[in-house]
Amino acid sequence: MDPEPFEVGRAVQEAINILSSSRNGVQISEALGTIKCYLGGTENQAPLKEREEFTHVHFSAFLRGLVSNLSPDWIELLTSDQQKELWDSFFLEGPADQAFLVLLDSIISTGPSFRLMKVISILEQFLQTGGMSALMWEVCHQQAQAGLPIFQETLLNKVVCLPDHLCNKLQGNNLPIFFPQNYFPLLATEIIQVLQRISDSLRGGLDCSISFVSQVLGKVCVHGRREEILNVLVPRLMDLTKVDCIWQRMCWRLVECVPDRWMEAVVCGFVQKAPGADVLSRLLGNLVVKNKKAQFVVTQKLLLLQCSYVTAVLQNLLGYLALDSLRRSLLIKVLKELLETWGSSSAVKHCPVEQQLYVSKAILICLSHLKEPEIESNGQELLTSMMGGMKCHLDSNLPRVRRLGMIVAESISSRITTDGPSLKFQYEDDDETRELKSLLQTAPLQLPVTDLPNAGNDSPSATPKAVSKPSGNPHPAAPAVPEEGSDLELDSDDDLIPYDMSEDKELKKMKAPVYIRDCVEVLTGSEDMDKWEATMKVLESLIRRNSATTREVSMELVKVLLHLEEKTYIEGFVELRKRALVAVTITDPVPVVQYLTSQFYSLNYSLCQRMDILDVLALAAQELSQPQASGKNKPRSTQSPCIQTVPGSDSSQNWRRIVDERIKSKTRHLAKGQSLVEPACGPNKFSSLAGHFFFPLIQNFDRPLVTFDLLGDDHLVLGRLAHTLAVLMYFAIHTVAAAAMGKSLLEFVWALRFHTDSYVRQGLLSAVSSVLLSIPSERLLEDMTDEFLETQSWLADVAEKDPDGDCRRLAWQNLLLMENLLKKLSVPS
Repeated sequence: MDPEPFEVGRAVQEAINILSSSRNGVQISEALGTIKCYLGGTENQAPLKEREEFTHVHFSAFLRGLVSNLSPDWIELLTSDQQKELWDSFFLEGPADQAFLVLLDSIISTGPSFRLMKVISILEQFLQTGGMSALMWEVCHQQAQAGLPIFQETLLNKVVCLPDHLCNKLQGNNLPIFFPQNYFPLLATEIIQVLQRISDSLRGGLDCSISFVSQVLGKVCVHGRREEILNVLVPRLMDLTKVDCIWQRMCWRLVECVPDRWMEAVVCGFVQKAPGADVLSRLLGNLVVKNKKAQFVVTQKLLLLQCSYVTAVLQNLLGYLALDSLRRSLLIKVLKELLETWGSSSAVKHCPVEQQLYVSKAILICLSHLKEPEIESNGQELLTSMMGGMKCHLDSNLPRVRRLGMIVAESISSRITTDGPSLKFQYEDDDETRELKSLLQTAPLQLPVTDLPNAGNDSPSATPKAVSKPSGNPHPAAPAVPEEGSDLELDSDDDLIPYDMSEDKELKKMKAPVYIRDCVEVLTGSEDMDKWEATMKVLESLIRRNSATTREVSMELVKVLLHLEEKTYIEGFVELRKRALVAVTITDPVPVVQYLTSQFYSLNYSLCQRMDILDVLALAAQELSQPQASGKNKPRSTQSPCIQTVPGSDSSQNWRRIVDERIKSKTRHLAKGQSLVEPACGPNKFSSLAGHFFFPLIQNFDRPLVTFDLLGDDHLVLGRLAHTLAVLMYFAIHTVAAAAMGKSLLEFVWALRFHTDSYVRQGLLSAVSSVLLSIPSERLLEDMTDEFLETQSWLADVAEKDPDGDCRRLAWQNLLLMENLLKKLSVPS
């Protein structure tokens, strides 16, 4: 047997024995110097074979013995230079992977002592002197030579979890370098150093593995430290891959070698941090073509399963797919899947509006990247998807969802229609609409996502041409001033001869009717459009001034107004007609309300007329409940809260504002200030009429008619009915019928609580708010205990699981109201 292994092992054991027993500084320094010869780097270093045996077999055991026998008794026998040369150097100059594991294991297993502080100091120096890059470089060499996987897995866990171990051990005495916000940027810098050494190795023709670096990157990202490491790593890789093809291939390999279980975290980080699609393409290459997990993340998870990323990230992601011919097939596939989701009636009903907006943006960006041959080959499929999706969106009760459907359908139609007119809709032009339209008009590939260094110089194609004005600029450019002698000046109309208007006479203004009966005759039989328009404009004021006459013809008048159609254009016709109906209802409430509520469930009425009935009842209830100091009916101010009936608007917003103000008024504010003006007082005229308004509306909602089915396709009217019942309940506060109304309304809510339409659920939650605000808390808990508890359980479920944000907000609001009621009565919740 070769005696050399025995000699190296014996020398190591003798040195450890001397450290544990001797107190002679010269003897200790000689023993450490002998071992230092096996480490190398000295004048009288040991032969290569002995050095390799020491580092591969005995080094870890020697370091553990060195640490376990460390004490201030013998370490003080060495000078500071001797400590650095004969003690520190074993950890800082020896194999970095073994030194790191020994240091960290010693820290974890050692209690508060001199030894602990010394080891922590050495670990700090290890990190500051590039120990991590040396560690990763050694492991990369071991992987190239088929190293030990168990050892590498242990090392990986220790490298990534170092801040956790040190924080748990040192707690309040932790050093700044071990803080996560400092450690992971340092680790990113060390990764760049390792990649630089790998690059030099490849240029020299030597083989080297990069997979350990990929594993470190993936594990750091999946542990939630993606921001810290990529904020340093991505800008450096952007610079290094600009002109160097080896660095580009190394960067591609770096991401490709990330294990599948960590691939999502890494890909998402690169997508967010890259300042443009071209940069992302340079960093990832054709990763989505080579790696199935990355393909799933990019084409499915980032686009269809969440909606948290900003528009610039979507542009980077889809622009990345469009930049290479191998990836364009995935762009077409993504567009088809997005359209399938966009056109799904189930998704339109159950997905949050934010998710639908996110999908709509992705569709428009995909369309902006399509080329003409791709549109021609897929045009019929796009048209079919557009028609189905447009129907689902237009059937929605939410105005925002309908507008999204219109914009996407217009955009698809404009791209696939080469000849002939494309689809055009009328909708509100707001910031969201302008942003969506701008996504189709341009295909930006270099929009910045985060403030990264040199973000604007990453590609030679970043020219001023890529910068374009948004289509929705609120300040259009002023018209250019024509140059002197130009054609524009010659085309001036200053030389046209004006018409002779000296003989023209002003048209005589049409005199409006002054009697109610005359108004009825004009509205039913007159063909004079000027007289008809004048009648509509004065009808409300005539009704309110002539109460007695109005009562005589109230039934005839309300029938005429309910079926009245616009014969000629009148500005604000819908509002004028509605005000007149409200005025009639206020003047003669009982018979008019009985007629309106009976007609709501009758045949031969359009959905618009039924919703008009609901609006009139709600507005009349609001006006009747308001105190009027003069004791006379006054025209309702147009600024007072009301339910809007303009097509496409959300009719519940103003009602919710009233409820929010009511909740705010119940909140105590302990502060000094000016005394409030006492509000006007007067009888609540709605008190004796609440039952006439409420009960006929709620009793037949589950009985379908031939042309009207509230529980079927007419869920828009059902949602409006729920909101109207909530309004009536709110204005019935302190009335005799409030308790009975509240019980019936809670039963109505319970029957429809699982409705699939979010607008209906919003109305039901608003109804619960009205019940809680309008019924005395004692009556609520005594007479409706079961309903109260069932509703509370349902609200808790809605607050956590409902996909609609407004529903969740209303549910939390109701839960807070319930908690306040229980606290007020000192009942444990």
